[in-house]
Amino acid sequence: MATSRLISRNVKGSQGRTSMRLEPELWDALEEMCRRERMPIREMVRRIGAEAPPGGRTSAVRVRLITYFREAATEGGHVAAGHGALPSDTVMSG
Repeated sequence: MATSRLISRNVKGSQGRTSMRLEPELWDALEEMCRRERMPIREMVRRIGAEAPPGGRTSAVRVRLITYFREAATEGGHVAAGHGALPSDTVMSG
């Protein structure tokens, strides 16, 4: 049986203390987002939970992390990081 990479942490949400299970990389991303926004994790999770459609707080956090970093990923940022620019005539898919 494979072991899970998910890490459980207790987080205070709008409905009280709850446990969230995320991959280590997502916990790191959440901590980075909170540092950038100057907000404690508990407050960020509360806000994400309040804005999210029904379906689970953990899922809403994952989706918000993706959208947050996608919004921050500009072409100039990719070039500066050495990732290169996206060709304008190429559509990338799965």
